[in-house]
Amino acid sequence: MASAAAKLTSLLRASTIQDHDEVLEAANAAIQASKKDIEAQRTRVVALLKLDRFEDALRAVAEGGDELEKECVFEKSYALYKSGQLEDAAKTLDRASTSSKTSRPFRHLAAQIAYRAEKFPDAADAYHHLLEEQGGLAGEENDLNINLLATNAQLEWNGLGHLLREQERQPSRDHLEAFETAYNAACTCIARGDLNRASVFLKRAQDLCEASEDLSADEKKAELLPIMVQHAYVLTRLGKESDAAALHKSIVLSEIPEAPTRAVAQNNQIAIGAAGRNPFLTQRLFQSATKLSGSDKLFAYQTSILNRNQYAIDLQAQKFDGIEQSTSKAILQSSSPTSSVEIAGLGVINAAAHTRLQTGAEALKQVLHLLEKRPTDIGLLLTIIQIYVQLQKPGPALSLLEAFLKRLETASTPDFEDVRFAPGLVAVTVALYRLQGRQNSIRTELARASTHWRSKSKDSASSLLREAGIELLKSSSREDVALAGESFETLVAQSEKDSIAVAGLVASFAIEDYAKIERYLPSLTPIEHLTAGANAAALIAAGVASIPAPAAPTSKKRPAEYEAEKPASAKRRRKKRLPKNYEEGKLPDPERWLPLRDRSTYRPKGKKGRKRAQESTQGGVVKEEETLELVGGAGAVKVEKASGKKKKKGKK
Repeated sequence: MASAAAKLTSLLRASTIQDHDEVLEAANAAIQASKKDIEAQRTRVVALLKLDRFEDALRAVAEGGDELEKECVFEKSYALYKSGQLEDAAKTLDRASTSSKTSRPFRHLAAQIAYRAEKFPDAADAYHHLLEEQGGLAGEENDLNINLLATNAQLEWNGLGHLLREQERQPSRDHLEAFETAYNAACTCIARGDLNRASVFLKRAQDLCEASEDLSADEKKAELLPIMVQHAYVLTRLGKESDAAALHKSIVLSEIPEAPTRAVAQNNQIAIGAAGRNPFLTQRLFQSATKLSGSDKLFAYQTSILNRNQYAIDLQAQKFDGIEQSTSKAILQSSSPTSSVEIAGLGVINAAAHTRLQTGAEALKQVLHLLEKRPTDIGLLLTIIQIYVQLQKPGPALSLLEAFLKRLETASTPDFEDVRFAPGLVAVTVALYRLQGRQNSIRTELARASTHWRSKSKDSASSLLREAGIELLKSSSREDVALAGESFETLVAQSEKDSIAVAGLVASFAIEDYAKIERYLPSLTPIEHLTAGANAAALIAAGVASIPAPAAPTSKKRPAEYEAEKPASAKRRRKKRLPKNYEEGKLPDPERWLPLRDRSTYRPKGKKGRKRAQESTQGGVVKEEETLELVGGAGAVKVEKASGKKKKKGKK
């Protein structure tokens, strides 16, 4: 017993990073000699952690009982963290004593657990506090900066870039000093969409890693592979697919040590050549490439992207019914309505599966019926709006969007209000208003959105506040200008280095409240510098610029050949026509304009015709009439007077 303990003590005094197996063997011997030796048991746990045998370390802690567990809180929490049991790791760390929690090792581990559990704001706060304090180990500051940059990249990927400090929002020259910082700064640029700068930083990271003298050949290869995978992705996003494909050929996927990185690399490699490939073969390659086992796990945004890729491949393979069922189930299970990018993306995929990848008017008919079943599906709504715009019908699109927004307003719940004024929906509304030239509606919408987000404690809509302020400044209304000033005031409170916000604040309050803007005037560019290259005399001489008249619409028809105009010929006077029996000097018949039957010379032919002529008033016999009174005083009627002759009776 004494010899085993002495051997263990001597090993611990002379231990280096290469002899953990020997330390473990000595610790096991000491424990066999005395099972209650806490120091030997703890040594065994540490040796197992050094050998990356995390499951064995957890079993060793469990075998040691409560006393060993109290002594090995940090070790157990670290083993749980490395095993992927993040929730249990955080709970174990919380059970530590107050003095232990405030120590730097415990806070380091807490920050790492928060990072892997995707609680990136907590991880960033922990790293900031560690950097601000004194008393760190040699080289610890560099590690903290590397971890903080990685956390900042994750904040950007998850749409929380507004939480970054002002000095951290853009990469600096200091990040080019080490390949780790250059790589993490490049990841931040990728998440922000600054791909050209990301490419520069990744090339720098690769050069620094290859030139490093502190790494062995195998270590260099392990560090270079993730850099190359990320660079190939950036080249693809920049449209340089041939360069990306060539870079992927130099990457041996089986040599990538981390399974999540290997899965991402395989996905990117499949995506580059998927355009002309059989979709069923692509589907098979994708399913085999993205399988992870054990504690290997992708981040949430990576999982979301891979899921969308899976749905896209399934659509090409015409698995419409299965996609429609799975996406509908996920949409209905989520809180609705929601501004989640993932759920909105599922709405678009569901619409594509429902219409069997049709487009245009045919697809519009089908998705409109689908919207009646899911009236709060924002992804489906935006899909319909896009189809309307493609069909050049912004009016129905705007009516549909306004009805949806009105339904959200009548709900009057805080969550619905956040969705109602989500920056993306506000941007779509403003774009549709702009298509119809409704400038007042644009300002009203932006003013309402600005008022809503300024009442929130979080500053997640800074881009919306900036655009709202710029638009409201164009108004001649004092109320709109005051709202613009409040928006810029909120932005300046977040960062006084935001030159656009400072300029907007000065423009808003220059007339109304000079004292509020006086302290910001020195930070603005002097007017003399802005007008240094302007020639006032030349501008005055040039006069007021006029807007050119719009060009006449061009026709696709072939223009007619040009013919010279002919001089107008003199109009020929038409010769008067005279009747055949015209005699000069003889008066024309005055009844020539009357119809033939009304002339005095008209003589009808036949017996009946002559009788009708006699009965007419013109030259005929006038019949005598008499008036007879009706019986009972009912009135009187006129009848023809009977003649004196009596009609002879006929023979019987």
